[in-house]
Amino acid sequence: MSSIDSSPNLIITGGAGFIGSNLTLALQEKFPGARLTVIDDFRSGDFKNLAGYRGDFVAQNLATLDWHKQFGNEQIDAIFHLASITDTTLHDQFVQVHDNVESFRRILNFARSTRTRIIYASSASTYGPATEASVESNGAAPANIYAFSKVIMDNIAISAAAELPDWIIIGLRYFNVYGPREAHKGIPASMVYHLATQIKAGQRPRIFKHGEQKRDFVYVKDIVEGSILALEAKESGIYNLGCGQARSFNELVDILNKCLGTKLPPDYIDNPHAHYQNFTEADLDKVRSALGYQPQFPLEDGVRDYMKWLYREEKS
Repeated sequence: MSSIDSSPNLIITGGAGFIGSNLTLALQEKFPGARLTVIDDFRSGDFKNLAGYRGDFVAQNLATLDWHKQFGNEQIDAIFHLASITDTTLHDQFVQVHDNVESFRRILNFARSTRTRIIYASSASTYGPATEASVESNGAAPANIYAFSKVIMDNIAISAAAELPDWIIIGLRYFNVYGPREAHKGIPASMVYHLATQIKAGQRPRIFKHGEQKRDFVYVKDIVEGSILALEAKESGIYNLGCGQARSFNELVDILNKCLGTKLPPDYIDNPHAHYQNFTEADLDKVRSALGYQPQFPLEDGVRDYMKWLYREEKS
């Protein structure tokens, strides 16, 4: 299968989660004849994210799912693997690594014989603390157990792809994603969401002193587009998916104030985190040339689009 046909059979793990639900609904729109199956155990997902979804749903924990029993000899065109324990504050090392890595290993074992294309979520957290744009060839330097689990996933993906060059496995290192359908995440939801909520409640947005920490904030619509482009990738690889530009928390507060018609200055608080990423930025050279990825939403446009979606009830 060099390219996806117009009615593919696709599986999305973590499809009730934030990025997964946005991807699932976009795939449904792009391939109206597609056969879609979401697998999710609702640990960090919510059924409400899938309003309007017309496909199948398997409620299973991926660390124990028997793929062969569930799907038999079904011809599957691609598996998007977005499910993981996404709460980076969960510090139980065994649970985090076991669930994230063993779930992925089961998928690889299932897909190996048929060479089913796999597109999986890696993470920018694998780079650890950075002071300049992260390039895919940079060594891994995970600062927390979540990042470590993603490094191991990358390692086993690289070795599986090297063993079987005709099997396409694409890892996507998502940077700081924000956008619709993330509210259910609570604390792990994006800064964009939390600061917007504070501002809407008439509170000064709380950021760490002195607001000059910078992030590669990437709108979920760009992430979805990049993930779908991976369906056409000609060879295996691991790529950054970000906006390509680091922006400060102070700038984010300004943009939110503009979008929401408010003028609330930041409330600067002490940063309690010893290992805090003060800077993230994706180098996009490799993904541009390999997948043709070109983000469409700089922070101003992404935030504006998101606020329209988040507060749409007020307009009607």
